[in-house]
Amino acid sequence: MSVETITLGCRLNFAESETIRRLATAEDDWVVVNSCAVTNEAVRQTRQAIRRSHRERPNARILVTGCAAELDPQAFEVMPEVDRVIGNDSKIGSLGGDARVAPAGFLGHVRSFVAVQTGCDHRCTFCSIWQARGPSRSLSFDVVREAVERELQRGAKEIVLTGVDITSYGREGMGLGELCQRLLAAIPALTRLRLSSLDSIEIDDALFELIAGDPRLMPHFHLSLQAGDDMILKRMKRRHSRAQAVATIERIKKARTDATIGADLIAGFPTETEDMALNSLKLLDDCDIVAAHVFPFSPRPNTPAERMPQLAREVVKARAGRLRAAAAERRSRWLDSLIGSTQPVLIENNAKGHSDSFAPITIAGTSRGETGRARVTGRDGDHLSAVWA
Repeated sequence: MSVETITLGCRLNFAESETIRRLATAEDDWVVVNSCAVTNEAVRQTRQAIRRSHRERPNARILVTGCAAELDPQAFEVMPEVDRVIGNDSKIGSLGGDARVAPAGFLGHVRSFVAVQTGCDHRCTFCSIWQARGPSRSLSFDVVREAVERELQRGAKEIVLTGVDITSYGREGMGLGELCQRLLAAIPALTRLRLSSLDSIEIDDALFELIAGDPRLMPHFHLSLQAGDDMILKRMKRRHSRAQAVATIERIKKARTDATIGADLIAGFPTETEDMALNSLKLLDDCDIVAAHVFPFSPRPNTPAERMPQLAREVVKARAGRLRAAAAERRSRWLDSLIGSTQPVLIENNAKGHSDSFAPITIAGTSRGETGRARVTGRDGDHLSAVWA
């Protein structure tokens, strides 16, 4: 029996895929395609992955799960390559094993993703993931602690807490900040803790205290900002204003001077004017964003944004391209600014790793799991080169 997992989309999917692979007890050969539905392109890539898997492993059975399969199971059930379609709530136990665990795994790397919650209680007008994942549900501290300890015992050097909306974490009277504080206090071996995407308006005081006071929390924070114009944010049904986003990042950087910022941004949202688009473009500078994930707006079925007046596709693509180009230029300047500096580094694979601030760094001759301080000597594309200091 062999189980191969093919994962599209978010870090939560990666954690779930690794857990499925590790716990599987089925006797047949399976390919599990863990799908994404965040954009139309993600759904297309899911179909492409299914067909490619069938060509490459014609004797294996194919199971499709994940958000795309949850939202439109019939679309995958009718595909001749597909043997089974499973919803999100059943995916962990779909091929046997105990499903009562926190999804976790590092897929051959030394950085391991551990899920602390799933689902979302918000209703952003562009998003269908809440329909696929259901309401927000948080895992207990003990379950999360056990998962973190297990991943460290398996060789992980860095833990990334992930979920659909981790800043909505709430269990046993704890928010995300206190959860992180308790994990770091309870697990001395946890020397590197990182957080996946955060909703800026939900960052609690306990998390700000941790940002300021504990170097074991890695200083790169990726925020779900989505836009830099107040009217577009309102039409997206986001719960923060532009000014609040800027203020949050200023507070992070005041608390931790070496903090770096990443962000998700959508270009070409319905009704977006050129001035509104320029407000999002200016947000790159105003929030000092060095790692932007830019998405051209993609109307998802059964969402309010799908029913809004749409922009021409060429306008959407052009604005996304402009935003990506500006983000790439900012990132290039940031990487250049690190040349000559000394950075804490974790090597992950093939002599490549990341600094604490999540700059990609290559140190020749190094092995997976090595850590230390490195002097940055140059740059090759998006990777810095360095030597141990």
